[in-house]
Amino acid sequence: MAEDLKPNVAVIGAGCAGMAAAAMLASKGFPVTVFEASRQLGGRARAVSWKGLSLDNGQHILLGAYSETLRLLKLANVSLDQALLRLPLQLQTHGRFALSACSVLPAPLHILAGLLLAKGITLSERMQAVRFMIWMKLANFRLQQDEALINLLTRNRQSENLIKLLWEPLCLAALNTPLHCASGQVYLNVLRDSFANSKADSDMLLPRRDLSALLAEPLAAYIKNRNGQIRTNSPIVRIDPAEHGFNLQTAAGTDEHFTHVIVAASPFRLPDLVGHLPALANTLDLCKRFSYQPIYTVYLQYPETFKLSSPIIGFAQGYSQWVFDRGILCDQRGLLAVVISAEGAHQKLTQEHLAQAVAQELSAAFPELQQPLWHKVVAEKRATFACTPDLPRPITQTAVSGLYLAGDYTSGDYPATIEGAVRSGVQCAKQIISSQ
Repeated sequence: MAEDLKPNVAVIGAGCAGMAAAAMLASKGFPVTVFEASRQLGGRARAVSWKGLSLDNGQHILLGAYSETLRLLKLANVSLDQALLRLPLQLQTHGRFALSACSVLPAPLHILAGLLLAKGITLSERMQAVRFMIWMKLANFRLQQDEALINLLTRNRQSENLIKLLWEPLCLAALNTPLHCASGQVYLNVLRDSFANSKADSDMLLPRRDLSALLAEPLAAYIKNRNGQIRTNSPIVRIDPAEHGFNLQTAAGTDEHFTHVIVAASPFRLPDLVGHLPALANTLDLCKRFSYQPIYTVYLQYPETFKLSSPIIGFAQGYSQWVFDRGILCDQRGLLAVVISAEGAHQKLTQEHLAQAVAQELSAAFPELQQPLWHKVVAEKRATFACTPDLPRPITQTAVSGLYLAGDYTSGDYPATIEGAVRSGVQCAKQIISSQ
């Protein structure tokens, strides 16, 4: 690249990874243009309008350990106290199990004390959980060889009941992958960052506003205020290397030139954009090996007078896994959001039958509930990649100089989470910044 050529960066995709990359570049004064194919920003973390309410494409839980996400929100002048409900770690399974981190002890003792005082499991099971936590700490949360999480748990003598009430819900929430095929090492990575350092890292951060208002819109405003561009309804159909950079072909048939490109689209979109580049054959091959897992969110509107005892409650039987009270969180009174992570029998049901089944499960758990006034099912059938053992993932810097990949599927310690996506975007931006 000519030494006097001013950097001009294109980001393809306005999900968490793309917006993180663009915000980081804008913060350092780099000209950046974000291309988003749809009319809405946010990717899989976006709002959905329904019956006059702003819902979410999927109900999310953030953790105190999500350092890059929290830093990015602060950068965009988001008030964390107003935007997020911070709760000390508490896992509550309706009628079955309850665990709360000890508020007076430092990490990781706050978790060990919580396990020893947990309700719904035997003393023997509490000791099993404590021994497993101690083993993880002594092993520095590293496995000599990655393996399926169910094998790791069985090898460490965790009872079936303990797995069902404690370790499996955490796995589904963090990795969105069933126990029998989830990566034990990635699971340990999440536990390491959440439990082993600061006590605040294990806090649950529940969004008080829809995800577009929480993430995409503040970041877009930040980028625009620093002379960046955000273009919605602007799909890119092809990326071609050119002198001093790249030409991006738009759906309208025009070409635009940039010195650097960050592709923050889903991995299954890469062949359309760069499948003609021989240097990326190995990267594309890695992406072809991915399989995907769904997330279903079932919204049910009840009379405004109904309220759960907690903003989030788990379920250990039936289709429902987590139920969120959006009245407590977002002032959408009487609205419950039920999350069903990973593949399962629920996928065989129609959305109507699934909503009815979930409503029956809630009625059984909370007899005072009436029939829902309405329901809405949001199904993301390829919500995340399946986070399996020893899964090879492409690195952010490709074999083509100046071309980068951002997304929760790229190489890193984390599974497909908002934090994983943000980290990848920030990494791409840092690599471009350091190259100048």
